[in-house]
Amino acid sequence: MTVETKAPPLPMLRLVGRAALVLLVAAGVVLAWLYRDALDAPSIAATVRGYRLAPLWFLAAHLVASLIFFPRTVLAVAAGAVFGVVMGTVWATLGSTAGAVLGFMLARYVNSSLVDLESTRRFGPILLWAERGGWLSVAVLRLVPVIPHSLSNYALGLTRVGLGAYVAGTVLGQLPMTIASVAIGSAGAAAAATGDWLWPTVIGVAALAMAVMGQRLLSRRPSLAPPSTSSPSRGGDLTSG
Repeated sequence: MTVETKAPPLPMLRLVGRAALVLLVAAGVVLAWLYRDALDAPSIAATVRGYRLAPLWFLAAHLVASLIFFPRTVLAVAAGAVFGVVMGTVWATLGSTAGAVLGFMLARYVNSSLVDLESTRRFGPILLWAERGGWLSVAVLRLVPVIPHSLSNYALGLTRVGLGAYVAGTVLGQLPMTIASVAIGSAGAAAAATGDWLWPTVIGVAALAMAVMGQRLLSRRPSLAPPSTSSPSRGGDLTSG
């Protein structure tokens, strides 16, 4: 007499969990779009100021924003308005990095080898290039201002880039634009309060120039430039140039 054993429900539970996470993120994106007019930097800054533990509320908001494609620059401007240039940069950097790690790990959990980068012609070559280059490739991608923060988080989660390299590249690549955005917010708050807006503006312009120049200088090196999306080749190691 044979005893029939049922398959363990764990794989099905994982599948349901992944689907639930995707639906939850999608719902957040829809809500952010519907209420986008109320989610500007001054409104966010006013809301954060109203809480006793303002930095913690700001970090929590950044975690959610990083998952739903909300621009991190808006939060950085709000951080500058609330916390000033120095602490605003600290909290904005911590928030964007924590949010980036959350999106990265979420994509890695949901994907679980479902997507084969070699078979993805449009974005596969860039992600494979980032995978080979480690933290430096991540930093170069973060310096490109037109790539949304959330998109980079999810896309890099599909690669085999190590978490340490991902965090290092994210912090270094995002820092110039973070400083620039925080300085803009600080300058606006200072102008409204005391009229002393000059030095935050100077810091913001300098950081923005550094971000633009850094991206251009790095992209001129063939070994550091992202590959064309029409080329799916695995060749051209980042360290070879």
